[in-house]
Amino acid sequence: MLFNMIQSIMSGNRVNMSTLISGIFAMLLIIFLVLPLHECAHGWVALKLGDNTAKYQGRLTLDPIASMDPMGTLCLLLFGYGWAKPVPVDARNFKNPKRDMVLTALAGPLSNLVAALVGALILRILVLPFHMNLATPVWQFFSYYIGINISLAVFNLLPIPPLDGSKIVGGFLSSQALYNYYKYQNAISLILIMVLFMGFLDLPLTFLNNLFYNGINGIADLPFRLFGFV
Repeated sequence: MLFNMIQSIMSGNRVNMSTLISGIFAMLLIIFLVLPLHECAHGWVALKLGDNTAKYQGRLTLDPIASMDPMGTLCLLLFGYGWAKPVPVDARNFKNPKRDMVLTALAGPLSNLVAALVGALILRILVLPFHMNLATPVWQFFSYYIGINISLAVFNLLPIPPLDGSKIVGGFLSSQALYNYYKYQNAISLILIMVLFMGFLDLPLTFLNNLFYNGINGIADLPFRLFGFV
């Protein structure tokens, strides 16, 4: 993402400034759309399962400011991977706390994957029938939109506190193991940021991103194959 662009500039490579600026604005706009969707999905599923904490605290909203975590948003902009400000969830309100927490945690990443699929379908509706140039701002915007949704879903599925994946894994741990799992959450979060900055997660995250990206685009192609557009 932006970090790669900065590295390219510092390496002396020529960069089209208008493309760079428009890309940054597009990423910011998409982040403002994507983050509240992710967190609102958590809160909505929690509400359906019996916990109204997010609703009472005003977090069942698509207001991007309510969902923005400064460090998570910065990481998403710089590296393409990040997180939002978590919605409050009280598992004591669930009928089956472990199972319902897993479902609540899954809701965020799944909402991003669905949003990516919708974006891929819209892109094909705009591009294929009208033979739109792939270099147009519309194509670039939706490419960013699909990519950021997928990267947010993939990154949050990692079983590392405080990401959603840790809550999914937590549903299968004993109470003592779960306590130990979250005991060093703050330290783990700091290490995670350092690991992202140093690029140690680039290979596995890129592999998973490509896997989901190809899968979603394959699904999006299906209806258009029926009509001979692909």
